[in-house]
Amino acid sequence: MHFSISSVGHLPWADRHRAIAREGRFGERAPGSRDGRLRVTLDIGPAVHQGAGLARYAARLALYLAREHAHRLQVHLFFNAHSGHGPPDALGHLPRTAVQMGQHAWRLGALASQLLGRPWLERHLPSGHLYHATEHLLPCLRRPTVLTVHDLIFEAYPQHHTWTNRAFLRVAMPLFVRRATAILAVSRHTRRDLVERYRTPSTKIHVVYEGVDSRFAPVGLAGVRALRQRYSPDRPYLLMVGTLEPRKNHITAFRALARLKAQGFPHRLLVVGGRGWLFEPVQRQVEALGLQGDVAFVGRVADAELPGLYTGADCFLLPSLYEGFGLPLLEAMACGAPVVCSNVSSLPEIAGSAALLVAPQDDEALAEAVRRVLTEPGLAEHLRQAGRLRAAPFRWERTAAETLAVYQEVVDRARTRAPR
Repeated sequence: MHFSISSVGHLPWADRHRAIAREGRFGERAPGSRDGRLRVTLDIGPAVHQGAGLARYAARLALYLAREHAHRLQVHLFFNAHSGHGPPDALGHLPRTAVQMGQHAWRLGALASQLLGRPWLERHLPSGHLYHATEHLLPCLRRPTVLTVHDLIFEAYPQHHTWTNRAFLRVAMPLFVRRATAILAVSRHTRRDLVERYRTPSTKIHVVYEGVDSRFAPVGLAGVRALRQRYSPDRPYLLMVGTLEPRKNHITAFRALARLKAQGFPHRLLVVGGRGWLFEPVQRQVEALGLQGDVAFVGRVADAELPGLYTGADCFLLPSLYEGFGLPLLEAMACGAPVVCSNVSSLPEIAGSAALLVAPQDDEALAEAVRRVLTEPGLAEHLRQAGRLRAAPFRWERTAAETLAVYQEVVDRARTRAPR
């Protein structure tokens, strides 16, 4: 997670770190809005330092809140500048505040502030009505807070996290959830996890789905051909998109691909995504299965290329063991890709009847579902059309509007409780 600061100074528990203020340029303190709008400080850290689903969530939420609701809301960005990067260019017009400190110091400092009840960060923030933490890190503050919970994967599959991250989250997450004024859960499944694992009152949790925008739509033949020429010029392809980590369950996909190759299918599996943790043993399975020429790890690709890659895929696979939401699933459906995904966690909730669902560790069932998509044109076309219809209501405009409604409810409740 990431911090921001608006005046040059020193953090009380880490005085060797210099605070930096940014408001368009370094050195200015952001003015507060006095025009009746809600003033929200939004943690944009995931979009500064990451490139996967959390980054897209933070960036698109900030953009659509500012663009669609400027008459009701002032968005002030907040992040830790430890990587030397800044917010995406599309957010360059928004005021921002940053602190420069080590990533681990920030994480531990946020936890310490909650454990000690010390809202030390408050004096460094711009004035405002509330603070929104868009990933799983919430410092102690005096103002009301909103926390987005994407998933509790570390609870469900602790073996798929590093021990240090697991230890931190097991202490911090229940505390952050308890201390937040309101929780945004990105799916009903995540809300259910919060209620069952942490006994979080359901009235505190608001389900607000993620979305897609107009970029994610079927791409014309010329665009598809250009991308196919670049990434798989000699063969049709299957597609997976997501961070390379064990819970994405690439191993089952590789085993299913081996079954399909034995049946004579020519397809290559394109694996799109940045490297995460604990993935090396998974990647070694490609060689063990003799698939060196049939699996292509293409890394992260430009956002502009994703719609064409989805559109050109003969089938999109998401056999994850656990997803809090599953944004690539939604993007693939919006682009008209036939989808085969797991029947666990949030994926059935998002896919509805617009995908073929299989048990995540059943490679035979996964191979059979993909075989059907590749050999039954009517089924493939049905999934393409059904996916686009299913994805249509999931828009970032809706995400922003529902998030703003939660902000307003939190602020209104705080006002009614304030002493007169």
